[in-house]
Parts: sequence; structure tokens; C-alpha cells
Amino acid sequence: MAITFDQRPTVFGDRIIVTGTFAASDTSIDLSSMMGSVDVCIANLSTAESGVEVAGVELQPTLAVTFSGTTVTLGTFGAGGLAAPTNGGTFLAIGRRG
Repeated sequence: MAITFDQRPTVFGDRIIVTGTFAASDTSIDLSSMMGSVDVCIANLSTAESGVEVAGVELQPTLAVTFSGTTVTLGTFGAGGLAAPTNGGTFLAIGRRG
């Protein structure tokens, strides 16, 4: 895992915004050292995932972002279901300070 956090999170009231990067094959981001709970997380791949051909149609995988407590889970939807991303990217999470 190669999760990195930007060194200057933004704090307003009891909320915090954390940004950072994840590497290819990273499937989770642990935010427990900075947050008590996650309200929202947005993630983007640095480059597009390679497509999968199904019945002659090329499908582009979509990045899925889910969270529970202080753990964010990443995956890509493709023809075979949910899989680890094959490319890295960036993320932004907003939550309640811990």
C-alpha cells in the first residue's frame, strides 16, 4: 500500500478535509489517525482503467468508493465484478475530527 496524505489538512469547526494519493492495487484508505468518522470521500484515477470487452462492446470500468467508520474502500466495476484498481489516483475525504 502506498497511501500518502497531504501534510496540511483543512479544519473548520469539528470537520476536517484530508487529501492524498493512492497507488495501483490499493483497496482501502485508513483515516482513523485524523478522523472520527467519514462523511464523504471522492476519488479519481490518474489514468483510465483498461476496458473490458463484453459481447463485442468495450466497457470502461468505473471507480467505486464506499466507506464505513473511518475506512474508505476502493474498487473498479468491470465485467467480472468489483476488483482492485490497476492505476493509482487521488482522493479527498471530509469527516468529523477524531
